[in-house]
This record gives sequence, C-alpha cells and structure tokens, in this order.
Amino acid sequence: MGRGRVELKRIENKINRQVTFSKRRNGLLKKAYELSVLCDAEVALIIFSSRGKLYEFGSSGMSKTLERYQRCCFTPQDNSLERETQTQIMIEQMEDLRKKERELGDLNKQLKIKLEAEGQNLKTIQGLWSSGAAAETSNFPLHPSHPHPMDCDHEPVLQIGYHHFVQAEGSSVPKSMAGETNFIHGWVI
Repeated sequence: MGRGRVELKRIENKINRQVTFSKRRNGLLKKAYELSVLCDAEVALIIFSSRGKLYEFGSSGMSKTLERYQRCCFTPQDNSLERETQTQIMIEQMEDLRKKERELGDLNKQLKIKLEAEGQNLKTIQGLWSSGAAAETSNFPLHPSHPHPMDCDHEPVLQIGYHHFVQAEGSSVPKSMAGETNFIHGWVI
C-alpha cells in the first residue's frame, strides 16, 4: 500500500521541516548521482538550506558544468551586455590601481625625505670617523678595509679575524693543549 499524496505547502513545525529537508535533500542528491551514472549525463545540483548552508553535486565538476551552462544559455546579445559589465569592472579596477600607484608614490616621497635626513646624520658620523675623533676616544684600533668605510656602494661588513697565538719558547703548556690555549688566549686587543 503506497502513501497518499502530500499536500505541497510549507511545513510549519520547525523540527518536521528540518527532518523532511534532510531526507529529501539526500534523496535528490542520490537521484542526481544515479542519473549521471546510468545515463552518462553531466549533472550539477546546488541546494541552499534555509540557514544558507550549501549542498552540491557535480558529476563533472561544478565549475566545468556551470561554464558549459553559461556558454549554452547566453545569446550574443547577452554576451555584449556581459562584455560591457566586464569592461566596466576592468575600468574600475584600473582606477583603483592608479589610486594605489599615487599613494605609493606619495609614500615613496616621504621615505626619500626621511632617508635624506638620515643621510645627513650619516655624513656627520662619517666626518667623525674621518677626522679621527672617534678613534681617539676608543680603546679599539680603527682598521678600515676601505679608505672611507661609509662611502662604499655595498653594505658595511664586520670583519672578525683570528689572531694567531704564538706560544712562548719557555712555556710549560704541552703541544696537545696549544690549540685550547690558542682559543682561550687568542683574542688580542
């Protein structure tokens, strides 16, 4: 004995409505799958619940099927309208890019001004180094690798060297310990 016809109207009871949605959604997805397998059909099914949750089935991939649908359904007149819309979107994007380009130009100018101010400070430091004022107040000798260490085209490089330790002739340190002693006493200032 079969079921009677169900009256098609919105189910008022929230719980019953959700149960019916879930059952019928699963049945619809199953039928879409069966149709695609049995009849070798390209099927795409999109379902949004009342809460906005997405359920979908695509036998050949949703994007591929939707692109095929758009190619089949749009007439040449629709394509011209679509092209106009795309052109308008591209124009707006270009205007946004130009605006961002101007903003970047302004930022670039501000950075240039800051760098020039820093350059003045750098020149002051260079003057101290070249006059020897910094060397006189320092306990460390200045051994520049470049005539003017701050005037080079590349970044300054910190050069750390290992000073060889020569063991005194009368030293009581055995030869096997010389490397360790060299390491401990090798830093000469």
